[in-house]
Amino acid sequence: MMRVGVIGSGAMGSGIAQVAAMAGHEVMIYDAMERSRIIGRDAILSSLNKLAEKQKITDAEAKGIFGKIYFTETLDSFAETDIIIEAIIEDEAEKKKIFAQLEQIVSGNAIIASNTSSISITALAKSLDHPSRCIGIHFFNPPVLMKLVEIIPALQTPPEIISSCKELIASWGKIVVIAKDTPGFIVNRIARPFYSEALRIAEEQQASPAQIDAAMKAVGFKMGPFELMDYIGNDINLAVTKSVWTAMYFDPRYKPSLMQENVVRAGWLGRKTGKGYYDYSTGQLPAEAHPDPSTISDRILAMLINEAADALYMGIASKEDIDLAMQYGVNYPKGLIAWADEIGIENIVIRIDRLYELYHEDRYRCSAGLRLKALTHQPFFA
Repeated sequence: MMRVGVIGSGAMGSGIAQVAAMAGHEVMIYDAMERSRIIGRDAILSSLNKLAEKQKITDAEAKGIFGKIYFTETLDSFAETDIIIEAIIEDEAEKKKIFAQLEQIVSGNAIIASNTSSISITALAKSLDHPSRCIGIHFFNPPVLMKLVEIIPALQTPPEIISSCKELIASWGKIVVIAKDTPGFIVNRIARPFYSEALRIAEEQQASPAQIDAAMKAVGFKMGPFELMDYIGNDINLAVTKSVWTAMYFDPRYKPSLMQENVVRAGWLGRKTGKGYYDYSTGQLPAEAHPDPSTISDRILAMLINEAADALYMGIASKEDIDLAMQYGVNYPKGLIAWADEIGIENIVIRIDRLYELYHEDRYRCSAGLRLKALTHQPFFA
């Protein structure tokens, strides 16, 4: 059984450590701050106790799992670990700094992975003396509950490291997808239109946030875009949007919204502040029906499918992994590539072309991959 190291005892780090321990591994968690280690320890205890209360594990199993997790204030404790997953703040310089320290301690065969959601794995690998040992292993929050994990090889990562990491994470009970090292990877890239197009519709006063949310829930989404942004945190969602937009050389498809910027400036961050696009002090969200909800859902869904098709065309991931990622990473009701076949690729192209004719903005350019499928009358899946 491999020894696992985790750097950072925040929500992601402690969650990843718990997942690894539940799979039977001994886990070492490093955090320089004692308070953070205590919070992380308490979070794992609370999570295991809840699983025991729900009878998903026994009390004895909960104690056994917790007994496999060790907290440390020194990186030297990682000398015997086989794989280390870094889960600290999203700061490239800080990650490179800790990677450089770590490489002086671990064995030559140890894999050094990052849980980053936005920083280039290739850039992180370059900071190592042995860049071939570096890979991205991106869990979703909360790691214990979310089934999806994106594995992102650096350009320097050899096939054997990719396959061993995929096999390991799959053995932890996760659904594993492989993504090219590009901004946002699979989920955070393809999901952008779910938020950005909803914000654009609201900014244009075509519909209210409540009407947009209702329209998207009507076609199978568990949460509407505004409800989901409030749940994630509007500050976090805006930061991810800005990160992808900047990394994609300010491509207008990923341009942030002034509406969201102002909500964040007001301190209306969503559920965590009691107010976002909705006021949570009332105890329930308003329900508003749009006179023609399909005009909303058709537009947002077309932009989502366009992004998914473009990711496939650009070789970001396979069509199977794209659909798995969107279903298990953000709980979409269907895989977007399969959904395109169901709606009709030609119909999606018509919707996008109409948006381009209306706006004449590069934001609404149709993916070449999607248009080629429409011209040849070929579905994505046979």
